[in-house]
Parts: sequence; C-alpha cells; structure tokens
Amino acid sequence: MASTGASRRTALITGVAGQDGVYLARHLLSLGYHVVGTLRPGSRWAPTTLGRAYAYLDGVTLVDLDQRDHEGWAAVLEGLRPDEVYNLAGFTSVGASWGAAETVAEANGMAVLRMLEELIRFRDRHGWAPRFFQPSSSEMFGVTDQQPQTENTPHHPRSPYAATKSFAHHLTVNYRESYGLFTATGTLYNHESPLRPPHFVTRKISAAVAAISLGQAESVTLGNLDVRRDWGFAGDYARAMHLVLQQDEPGDFIIATGVSRSLADVLELAFASVGISDLGPVVRQDPSLMRPADVAELVGDPAKAREQLGWEPSVAFEDVIAHMVRVDVERLRSEREESAGYLLPG
Repeated sequence: MASTGASRRTALITGVAGQDGVYLARHLLSLGYHVVGTLRPGSRWAPTTLGRAYAYLDGVTLVDLDQRDHEGWAAVLEGLRPDEVYNLAGFTSVGASWGAAETVAEANGMAVLRMLEELIRFRDRHGWAPRFFQPSSSEMFGVTDQQPQTENTPHHPRSPYAATKSFAHHLTVNYRESYGLFTATGTLYNHESPLRPPHFVTRKISAAVAAISLGQAESVTLGNLDVRRDWGFAGDYARAMHLVLQQDEPGDFIIATGVSRSLADVLELAFASVGISDLGPVVRQDPSLMRPADVAELVGDPAKAREQLGWEPSVAFEDVIAHMVRVDVERLRSEREESAGYLLPG
C-alpha cells in the first residue's frame, strides 16, 4: 500500500459521527491507526444531532467537511494524504429520501463522483492514491427474484436512496476498472446498534419497547410488518469494511448474515427482551407509514466475504436487539431521574 512513508497508517472516515463511523473509528484505533474523521460543518455544536457519538470518538482527529464540497474534499485529501478512505458520509434514510431526492442525489451520488475524480488528480500529482471504500446498500437490489443476492445480482432500486447508492456503486467499480484505482465496495445489509438514529425502524422499536416497559408509553405504531431484511450488528460490518481494503486486489463484497427476518420478528424479539409476549395491545399499524414502493425481502449471500476476507458475524441478532432495548431502558431511566432532580448537575 502506498503511503507517506510513516509506519503508522492513516485512515480518513467521512461521516465519522454516524453509527458506522463510530464503530469503524474505534476498530481502526484499536489496530493502531491514526484516524481522521469528517463532520458536517456546525454539527459538533449540535449534541442532539450527534447524540452519544462524541463519547466514543476520543482519539479521532475531527475535521469539518460537507460531503458535497469538492474543494474542501480536495484540500483535506491533499493535506492529510491518508492511506485509506472510508466514505461513510451521506444521506442514509430510505423513507426520507422520497421527500429529498435532489439532496440525496447530490450527497450520495455526485459527491462520490467528485471524490473519485479527485483521487485521480491526487495520483497524477503524487504517483499513488489512497485505497477507497464505498459502502453500497442492499436496497440497490430492490425488486429481485434472486434470494439470496450475490455480488452479481442485477440492481433494481425502488427508492431515490437506492438509486443513488446504485449509481455510486457502479461509479466505484468503473473508476477501478477504467483508471486502475484501488476502489472497493461492500454491499452492507441492514446493521444495527444502539447508535442507530431514532428515525430508523429498529431504533424506533427499541426506544418504544423501552418506554412501554417503563410505563411511559402504551404502544408503538409502524407500517408494513411483513417486510423482511437481513439484519446484523454494526460493529461486525465495520470490521468487514477494514478487511475489504486489506486485500491484494480491490473487489466487491456482500456483507450480510444470510438470514432473513420480518419486521414482526424484530418486534417479537424486542418485546420478549422485556418480558412482553402479547403484542396485540402494544403494536399498531398505520397505512400512512407505508413507502411508495416497498421492497418485500432482501437477504444476502456472504460466501465471498467469508471465503476471501475470512469474515463472519460475531454477534447474534437476538443479542443486538436485546442490547438496544437495554440501552434505551437505561437512557429513559436516567432521563426520568434527572428530570425528577435525582441526579446532581455536572
């Protein structure tokens, strides 16, 4: 791997304050990397935006950068000269992408194009370029008859988010094949943790279950409970990202568990973790929460990642959901005690 000559490798993570960025940064720090992470300008002064992420970013050098700022990206790349780049910034909500299609196209599509173009210019100046990881999404496959999906399954995206991720995926492959850059993709299936933002359905469920168990809420309202996804643990998927860039040759990998579960299954697991087995009184469905074009099922085949990367999931999904609920229970208890004056300030 080309580098600046220092023995300690440097990794640049865009969007480091997101769930994946936090887990990846912690993993890379444990391996001895110098880790630099970008934040959306102004977000470091907005704790409600970053949530608990800052508590886990000790040791990471933080830089303000808008994903869409081409000149800013060029300056960061030139100034840092990292060995590895993990592009984790961008628009992440499938549902919300319907109301922000142009923003999603800029953040998830055109921004990636500009990053790849700048890698070529960087190589022209220095004779080498950083290795580049692009996180693709299982949502790219959309409506597919192939279960499970493999690296060769055609894309049929069914949302603006999925369409932009497919665009960025194919760009990454094309710049590798056309320009010889070390650009690799990992198609990440759903991966969860307590750091998921509240608008993601698994976190919405864990927070609601915690509130119901504490008597702070009576029910949770969701849309389609029959949708099936391949869910794993975010920390496992961050480990896979790093492995993808350690290969002798760049490639494309499915990162998944190979197991499909329905949203109803997730609900049962979450409520079971607090001793609630009868979901009838506590679960409501609202047709208005259905997406315009929902994808019925996605499940990935991780055979290539297992064989070439030596990667296997290490945390059972049942444990992930139970842990998410426990964390939300403790959070709500702390907030309740604080509001009641039980906790001293500071």
